[in-house]
Amino acid sequence: MPRTPAPKPAPETPDPKGSDPTHVQLLERLARAAAGYYRDLAAAAAVQGLTMTQAKMLILLRQPLPMRALAGLLACDASNITGLVDRLEAHGLVSRHLDPADRRIKNVVATDKGLEAVRVIRADMRASSAAFNRLDDEGRRSLYELLGRLHPDEAV
Repeated sequence: MPRTPAPKPAPETPDPKGSDPTHVQLLERLARAAAGYYRDLAAAAAVQGLTMTQAKMLILLRQPLPMRALAGLLACDASNITGLVDRLEAHGLVSRHLDPADRRIKNVVATDKGLEAVRVIRADMRASSAAFNRLDDEGRRSLYELLGRLHPDEAV
């Protein structure tokens, strides 16, 4: 039986001669890294009885944030935020407070219990920790700086 020739590499496969990666290659690698992070986050959140989105919200609450800002950061409709906050509030993980500067705005604040949940979730994210442990201090600083340059207006 004749042998089928090996398929040609997809255009996004890096050139073996060491050429610079294309935008597509960079995005694919970034997407794979993000997918690994989100798998790790979802598993750690589930141990705490949370969804990945609930965990993401808690992680964002390093400071009080208006509900509308949370919707933007989580890339979801503002109407979804109310339900998320309701569920987290029912578990004692967040509370709502009127903004002292504008009492029409409700800020969401992580409670001590919510901050502890974030600490435990981060500690349970072993795969992500192992990935970052493969980088030395300079590598982590460089990665942090480079990622910040991709979307500088979206820094949290």
